[in-house]
Amino acid sequence: MLYSWLKAFHIIGFVAWFAGLFYIFRLYVYHVENRDKPEITQLLATMERRLFRGICWPAMIFTATFGIALFVQMPGFYMAQGWFHAKLLGLLLLVGYHLYCGKVRKDLAAGRYNLTSRQCRLLNEVPLVPLFLIVIMVVVKPHFGG
Repeated sequence: MLYSWLKAFHIIGFVAWFAGLFYIFRLYVYHVENRDKPEITQLLATMERRLFRGICWPAMIFTATFGIALFVQMPGFYMAQGWFHAKLLGLLLLVGYHLYCGKVRKDLAAGRYNLTSRQCRLLNEVPLVPLFLIVIMVVVKPHFGG
């Protein structure tokens, strides 16, 4: 029963984390497109900060906490599964993207526009890669090796 509760909370955190990560670059698109309107960019910077600090970080920590709690229930089982290692690769990609989102947020807040609107739109799609990888690994659990 504990395992099911841990898994449920892990999934809830995962959904919240992805919601934040999918929305943050959408805000960056608007920020870049309105760079000449300080009243708009100031509002967007506030929204970006609140989203990143108030949703993305807590959701990532929540997800990690319950993911670790799941792992310690059966570490030998998980470490023996190829799909779990692939899931961890997806997680590493996702954490890297999360940290990059934070860097971009700080750059925009400081008035540094290193990305175009188009680049922000493309970067907004990046979380789809780890999303597909993680969900397929966890649900399908493909067998790797002989």
